[in-house]
Amino acid sequence: MGLLKKKDSTSGRSSTSPCADLRNAYHNCFNKWYSDKFVKGQWDKEECVAEWQKYRACLSENLDGKLLTRILEVDGELNPTKQADSKETS
Repeated sequence: MGLLKKKDSTSGRSSTSPCADLRNAYHNCFNKWYSDKFVKGQWDKEECVAEWQKYRACLSENLDGKLLTRILEVDGELNPTKQADSKETS
């Protein structure tokens, strides 16, 4: 049983989201890591990082000009270097 809900295979394929395949890859990786390793106390912080970075990059490309991009920027998710620069000048 994974933490994130699985959609049936037909709904994933019919999705209009340009990031749907990357989202599914990340969620599958995360669910496997969580159920196979994390709950058993055996985990590597580097697992699923590549999948997450690809998914996040796709989201940021496809959210340009939308309110969600601004929300992510406020949280420092898209531009961590911008946030670090502002801390250095403070």
